[in-house]
Amino acid sequence: MTIHPNLTVQIQVLPDQPGVYQYFDKDDKILYVGKAKNLKKRVSSYFNKVHDNAKTNVLVKKIVTIKHIVVPTETDALLLENNLIKQLQPRYNVLLKDDKSYPWICIKREPFPRVFSTRRMVKDGSEYFGPYTNIKTVQTLLELIKELYPLRTCTLDLSMGNIRSEKYKVCLEYHIGNCAGPCEGRESDEQYEKKILAIRDILKGNFRESLKEFKQYMMELASDMKFEEAQKIKEKVDLLENYQAKSTVVNPKITNVDVFTILSDESAAYVNFLQMSHGAIIRSHTLELKKKLDEGDKELLELAIVELRERFSLTAKEIIVPFEVELGDDLRLTIPKMGDKKQLLDLSERNAKFFRMDLMKQMKIVDPDRHVNRIMQQMKKDLRLHNEPRHIECFDNSNIHGTNPVSACVVFKDGKPSKKDYRHFNVKTVVGPNDYDTMEEIVYRRYKRVLEEGQKLPDLIVIDGGKGQLGVALKSLEALGIRGKVPIISLAERLEEIFYPGDSFPLYLDKRSETMKVIIHLRDEAHRFGLNFHRDQRSKNAITSELDDILGIGDKTKTTLFNHFKSVKRIKEASLEDLIQVIGKSKGTIVFEKFKVN
Repeated sequence: MTIHPNLTVQIQVLPDQPGVYQYFDKDDKILYVGKAKNLKKRVSSYFNKVHDNAKTNVLVKKIVTIKHIVVPTETDALLLENNLIKQLQPRYNVLLKDDKSYPWICIKREPFPRVFSTRRMVKDGSEYFGPYTNIKTVQTLLELIKELYPLRTCTLDLSMGNIRSEKYKVCLEYHIGNCAGPCEGRESDEQYEKKILAIRDILKGNFRESLKEFKQYMMELASDMKFEEAQKIKEKVDLLENYQAKSTVVNPKITNVDVFTILSDESAAYVNFLQMSHGAIIRSHTLELKKKLDEGDKELLELAIVELRERFSLTAKEIIVPFEVELGDDLRLTIPKMGDKKQLLDLSERNAKFFRMDLMKQMKIVDPDRHVNRIMQQMKKDLRLHNEPRHIECFDNSNIHGTNPVSACVVFKDGKPSKKDYRHFNVKTVVGPNDYDTMEEIVYRRYKRVLEEGQKLPDLIVIDGGKGQLGVALKSLEALGIRGKVPIISLAERLEEIFYPGDSFPLYLDKRSETMKVIIHLRDEAHRFGLNFHRDQRSKNAITSELDDILGIGDKTKTTLFNHFKSVKRIKEASLEDLIQVIGKSKGTIVFEKFKVN
């Protein structure tokens, strides 16, 4: 690979240390930021080979200057890479989508602290819990706290001096039961602080202590015959238990653990994380990463974990992941194969899938062209094609017990049926039920006509059947001199195997993938179209054979009879009056007399 002459020296002087490297073009514009365990080895790997990905080759050709920053550990390299990508936004780096601000719940640092939501963090010693990705979660938590622990909402300076001097009077919030009146000294600092401690536990996902205290207090009230007050406490217990029940999904012993999974396609990756505390999911979020080069899942997951831990101030020492990642020695990785932790991993993966499905549905509505382009790129990659399969043709044979052999060719454009381009064929040269000879004839006839009329060949031909049908279709393409000019595959129905010319081993794709959905839809549409035509041909032949010998009954009358009665049997059983009503008196009488005699 040809590289800029200055680069050879720059690469040679790179250290064998962990760090971050930056690539710049001739105008000193940042192109790419990357991390490495060993800077010299990693950077050298870009320039000593031709890459499979075209975008990587383009990037390498543009590099003129390499800069690097050495750091003590690989973990430091991960953090620095993440910060530089967000700060510099290089053209060829993964794009971290969804960088908006999220709400936090703040416990304000002040006498008799307020608890409220905010999107702005002020470094004044206040405590912040979050950020929360869903404002409804914040509202639900604040409503729960308000119901359980009445707190002040005013912004008064409730210093002990102001309270003793009786500077303030209780407001409406006190009279309606939303505040216990600390401004007049009706609630002590110790009582208030006890509520704040309980709220802090709830925000961390620990409901145990609050439930225990409420239940104990409820029993004391009930034993003192204070049933109305006990009922109010019971309502608070029910409220707390109901919220906890919605959150708890696995073993309560799983606490202070983060779960990460990744789902990726041709253009993007989706990383979901779940934050666990005391067996409850206290936060879930999915991050979308737009690919710029041919980044692998391992590289993307590492980048996403660093970003999410920083963005959401995650401090868990254990993380659950689907495969090995390199994040330094500070974190304990768990790759579960069964049990509660595996259930959590599966749940996280499901969340990523639903997030992607929702995005795809929105894209279909908002930007259908982008949706089609993405599917075409995915099909090109999955089916190992040189070009996107914008125009696909699929062939299927239909014959039952060797009668009325016909074939169908259906056409998909941009992944959707193009019904005006469908074609059906009556088999001319083949006698009896011979699928191979039929396929050879039809493929030859189809593309002979395409060539004669100067039409464009399709981007992909799909043959319904296994290796045998694929082989005879190839014979036809070879006879026409177009073998190798158009990609051709076959789809074997039993296991949905995809066969390629000259390859005895089939390709298996996930049936739920978008590529297989298009291919199976194509095959099913060819079945449907071929069977409908086959039925029409059999029905037409049935009418011809039964009504052909009746003098005075032409094709138009036969069609009218069949459209009305649906079968020859019903025509034979029809009364004279019914026949006269459908085809007139003279012809109706002729048909009736003919079948009456028989």
